[in-house]
Amino acid sequence: MTRRIAIVGAGQSGLQTGIGLLQQGYQVTLISNRTGEQISAGRVMSSQCMFDNALETERALGINFWENDCPPVQGIGMTVPDSERAGQALINWSARLDKPAQSVDQRLKMPVWMDEFVRLGGELVIRDAGIDELEELAASHDLVLIAAGKGEIVRLFERDAERSVFDKPQRALALTYVQGMAPAEPYSRVAFNLIPGVGEYFVFPALTLNGPCEIMVFEGIPGGPMDCWQDVSSPAQHLARSLEIIRTYAPGEAERCTDVQLTDDNGILAGRFAPTVRKPVATLPSGRAVFGIADTLVVNDPITGQGSNNGAKCSRVYLQAILSRGDAPFDTAWMQQTFETYWRYAQDVVSWTNSLLLPPPEHILNLLGAAQRSPALAASIANGFNNPPDFMPWWLEPESCDHFVNEQLKRGLK
Repeated sequence: MTRRIAIVGAGQSGLQTGIGLLQQGYQVTLISNRTGEQISAGRVMSSQCMFDNALETERALGINFWENDCPPVQGIGMTVPDSERAGQALINWSARLDKPAQSVDQRLKMPVWMDEFVRLGGELVIRDAGIDELEELAASHDLVLIAAGKGEIVRLFERDAERSVFDKPQRALALTYVQGMAPAEPYSRVAFNLIPGVGEYFVFPALTLNGPCEIMVFEGIPGGPMDCWQDVSSPAQHLARSLEIIRTYAPGEAERCTDVQLTDDNGILAGRFAPTVRKPVATLPSGRAVFGIADTLVVNDPITGQGSNNGAKCSRVYLQAILSRGDAPFDTAWMQQTFETYWRYAQDVVSWTNSLLLPPPEHILNLLGAAQRSPALAASIANGFNNPPDFMPWWLEPESCDHFVNEQLKRGLK
């Protein structure tokens, strides 16, 4: 008997999981509150820079349709501007990634994946999904996955107080998609600017609806000078505010921006949310259980760029768990165990990301400074974005960090 799976949400994890299940002969119903055309015509949703391990999960399913068109992200750069000396930097280095990253605008990507889902025989239903719809799906399917980042149904999943460090937003967030920016030299990269007491600004190349672009990401400490989007009322004003921030707080980036313009009027976003971990199983009024996936359960601040990476990697874990289950029931014990398998990876992503939302301790400042003198150390930091567990334990533990730094510096002297 063919097993029936329902997925609510047409983002990275929902569509990737649905396509993977269809390829394995499952019957899959996917609920989206928007058509592909509405997604394409809507506002940008994220910055979605995906590193190689996450891209591999797409390649394995044959859905990496933009591999040859997307401008590569070839490295990671780190700058801490000197607040005392205009135009000078306390820390400034960059390192190449072992394999390039890519960012494809989800307005471009998700409609194509929706078409692929339908082409493979999936049932795509356009409707809002509330409690009543979930009850219908749970009664008619063997498993219901909730792949929604926000909304009423996400609130069904209880916040995990032990695993959630913060209970309110830690950054005022904004995105600005632009064209006409001068490229980073000598190779493309995520250019991070860590501005003490103000927040973070980073920028990297991407592919959007009308071709290559750069995505500016602003992370303002709440109540600080970069928490400044509330009075912005037009796309032009959003771009002007973006450039004003760069000139003031990341002047080293300003010279790249003399000729920038918005990709489109929908290439902007501003908001805030609390990084949160939720419990993986929600019980409906009928007593039936539904199972959260990716951002429904683990939502990180974008400061480390891990959102879509987590979605892809969580999808792979869930896909393997579903396939391995055979004809056995998808009971709550299986749901809990499947999430814990993912959490063994995701907990390090959460710890690393959360650490960057706090004032940097001395050992991290020493680490970032030492990377200027050690290409090997800089490369270790850069490539950790591809697999954040590689940062453990030395990112969080001062003694371990000092030992790691000393080893890397010694290696450079040999």
